[in-house]
Amino acid sequence: MGGGRDGGTGDAGDAGDGPAPLRTVCIFGISSMVGSNLAEFFRRDFRVVGTYYKTRVRVPGVLALPCNILAKGEVQRILHTFKPDYTIYTVGVSSLGACHENEQLADVLNTTGLFHVTEYCQRYKSQLCYVSSAYVFQGGPRSYLEIDMPDATTVLGKTQAASEFYIQKTSLNCLVFRCCRLYGKSLSPSTPSGLLEAVQRVADLGGRAGYDNDLLTGFLDAHYLGMVMKLCFERGIMNRLLHVSSSDTETHLGFARAYCDVFGRPADGAVGTKWPFPVAKNKEPPGTLAFRLSVTNVEGFFNIGLPSVRESLEFTRKRLRAPAPSARS
Repeated sequence: MGGGRDGGTGDAGDAGDGPAPLRTVCIFGISSMVGSNLAEFFRRDFRVVGTYYKTRVRVPGVLALPCNILAKGEVQRILHTFKPDYTIYTVGVSSLGACHENEQLADVLNTTGLFHVTEYCQRYKSQLCYVSSAYVFQGGPRSYLEIDMPDATTVLGKTQAASEFYIQKTSLNCLVFRCCRLYGKSLSPSTPSGLLEAVQRVADLGGRAGYDNDLLTGFLDAHYLGMVMKLCFERGIMNRLLHVSSSDTETHLGFARAYCDVFGRPADGAVGTKWPFPVAKNKEPPGTLAFRLSVTNVEGFFNIGLPSVRESLEFTRKRLRAPAPSARS
């Protein structure tokens, strides 16, 4: 596999050769929860550069620079300056509700902004990695495979499906990671409002909160996505679409209660409710709100096992160095 910009192998056994130079990962959207968690993951083995629009994120060892994804010149300067081996796109509106409320903004950030990055990744020979979601499907009782055609009923799913199609038709070197609901601790000081922190905040305060008990999806620590990406980089995988998800599914209520159990918090305040499911114009609501992604392909390809929702939360607890329930006084 090629490691550096010149495509050399960087074999350490060659006389007079030093260690291979660190490969570079550029993350557009480092202020997002997924982007900041991927930066935290990759900084151990890669040189990491990230871009943000207004909200600066400080990740030790990571250079973060302002960039307007809609300005071609700014995107070009970033990719020309650093010539990253891998470019990860995590810009966009990732909330179902926010996309539904502002369809134009969702289309601009989730689709149009990606055009510039794709163009200059081609020019500077950087592998483009796009993070999509299970919402490219309408939801149903069966598990979805990579070969299934997207049939989104939401604005979020429609914009992500359009981006998937565009990348795969125009990029000569890309990876698309279609993911379940990713979670992690936000590294952005002004936006600590991700799912994990919302559940944590209610549980720590001993309050009550209603969690959807209707929609089924996977839940996975964002660092697992980083692990799968790294395997792809190490093996030189190109032009593939891969599903990345927990091995099972849960409702948001089930996730909240599993969090409380794993982190040793009282689960009394987590109560079931039904959150509205925003359906795009001219689309029929799905009969079954289940978004199951089959992970058989990625598990077999890399000979790995992706965790269950509970196993992912156990990993998160250890990663955040939170004490086990039995260790709490």
